[in-house]
Amino acid sequence: MRIGLLTEGGYPYAPGEAHTWCDRLVRGLAGHDFEVYALSAEPRPEALHRPELPRHVRTVHIASLGSDAPGGRRRTGEPRRGRTPGRRERRRFAESFGALVAAFATVPAGGGPAGGACQGGAPADAPSAVPCGAPEHSPTSKADRFASGLYGLAELAREHRGLPALLRSEDAVRLLEAACHGPHALPAAHGAQVGDLLAVTAGLARALRPLSLDWYGDGAAPGLAGVDLCHATSGGAAALPGLLARHYFGTPLLVTEYGVRLREHYLARAASPLRAPVRALLAAFQGALAAETYAQAALITPGNTHARRWQERCGADRARLRTVYPGMDAAPFASVADAAADDSKTLVWVGSIEPAKDLIALLHAFAEVRRAEPAATLRIIGGPGRDPQAPGYLAHCRALAAQLFPDEAADVRTVGESPVSFEEIGGPEVPALEDAYASGAVVVLSSVIEGFPRSLVEAMFCGRATVSTDAGAVCEVIGGTGLVVPPRNPRALAEACTALLGDPDRRARLGAAARARALELFTVEQNVAAFRGIYLELISHAPARPAGRRGRGGVPQPFARPAESHVPGRWAATGAAARAAASAGRTPSWAVPAVPAQERSADPPVPAGGCAESGAAAVRGVRRPVRRGGAGEPTGVTGAKEAGQW
Repeated sequence: MRIGLLTEGGYPYAPGEAHTWCDRLVRGLAGHDFEVYALSAEPRPEALHRPELPRHVRTVHIASLGSDAPGGRRRTGEPRRGRTPGRRERRRFAESFGALVAAFATVPAGGGPAGGACQGGAPADAPSAVPCGAPEHSPTSKADRFASGLYGLAELAREHRGLPALLRSEDAVRLLEAACHGPHALPAAHGAQVGDLLAVTAGLARALRPLSLDWYGDGAAPGLAGVDLCHATSGGAAALPGLLARHYFGTPLLVTEYGVRLREHYLARAASPLRAPVRALLAAFQGALAAETYAQAALITPGNTHARRWQERCGADRARLRTVYPGMDAAPFASVADAAADDSKTLVWVGSIEPAKDLIALLHAFAEVRRAEPAATLRIIGGPGRDPQAPGYLAHCRALAAQLFPDEAADVRTVGESPVSFEEIGGPEVPALEDAYASGAVVVLSSVIEGFPRSLVEAMFCGRATVSTDAGAVCEVIGGTGLVVPPRNPRALAEACTALLGDPDRRARLGAAARARALELFTVEQNVAAFRGIYLELISHAPARPAGRRGRGGVPQPFARPAESHVPGRWAATGAAARAAASAGRTPSWAVPAVPAQERSADPPVPAGGCAESGAAAVRGVRRPVRRGGAGEPTGVTGAKEAGQW
């Protein structure tokens, strides 16, 4: 089948975890054709280096989420430019944009939460509910108004091609201002000023940019009209093209979220310098968009139970949720020997050094470990993460380690060494990632915020016993093969580490169980096999697409018609048609149902060579002139059909 892979900020251009996962999925499903539709934050994405892709990736479409380029030739994937909006277009825009804004910028009349609200884990300025603007203020009406406004804007963009300019127009600012100053506006939006409204409209224009792209079957290029299934690799902007493909063509939509996009938006907005009204309004829009995405998706595949709970609280139907763990390559760690029952006293921490990893608590916990195990050492392996505060945080951790563990020397003539070391992958001591895990007896995870703990799975592949904090999907991943303690609790972390360092046999047992669990659940092969089955399941339940749809070179597409449409006839026939087929030698006599005597007396004689109601004509339901009896009742073969016997 032909898969439309919808990505944002990753595959096939930008490196990272999303790129790696998409590349493994595409290469593992070589039996399908892929068309990649990528959204990028770069202003000129076509200038990015694109790696070599497999042959079954037929086309790659890329568009920028940045501002429109003034003048010049339109680049591939950019919104199509049209004439200046007229009065009719502006009126249509006001209706659709007004419905959209009223759906996310207001709250119920009572001010309480409504059904489908996403509240868990959101910051204080996040909306208390998925907002609504309908007079009855019901969750259903709010979702309907948001969908009506969203698809109305999409229709306007498809016909007029001037939606980006309208989204940044004075009309858009006035509509948003009316909603913010209305009686049911979000509490945080009451103090919105002109600058705040301009910032919100700019954010909405960026988020709604996929509505104006030329990906929806215009001219000779079929775009998303030619795919059998849309697979969005995240929520938010990446899922918008899939929503439109479902709206226009009925294409099934599959949404995969290994990190819930709405949760990431909340965390990023909470730390941003934007004013509270801007954060509240943009967060409310993202919440309403997530609810619409979950409502329209044929299936949603979270990467863990933590993400699944977020999706359920944001309105996802539990019946359409299926957890699929992200696949990781176990091959590099296969050479690492199992943890031997030796007397090693080394703790290893691996990851990106940033505040969410809480290395401060780990250092304080290690100070207590040293009191119980004087020979213990701690290796912190990794560099600064993407967090803007990461470089300063690393310097703070180094200073704290120097304060807690001054260099120890045997006498005044020798140079002392600290029991805590900061290293990076690729150095002389740790040339590869697997060497980092192999060098320790126990692997420690001390995070306070965690999604899917990749470093924990890597340690499990290496057969290492682990001590982790209960954050994100840690408990789900570890599954009883390691020790889990509360976050922000250095004493509990120290006690767990000390217990494992003093019991080599227990470390060996936990490490072997961890490796077996990781190889069973978290490999690339398991992930690819899961999506292979999901693709076939979704397409088997999809409605029939237009018959005769053909691809390049006139080759018919395999799923252009449902399989049952190729069956040359019905499985069973009744009445005269069945007896006619039997007399013609096309049906065995034992397969012909018994016919009541009254029906035999009413049927006309059947010629030796068949009848007009046999064969393909009977299957298609060709009707003959109706002969009626004296009492006005239908008789004959056609009469039997009208009486409901077929």
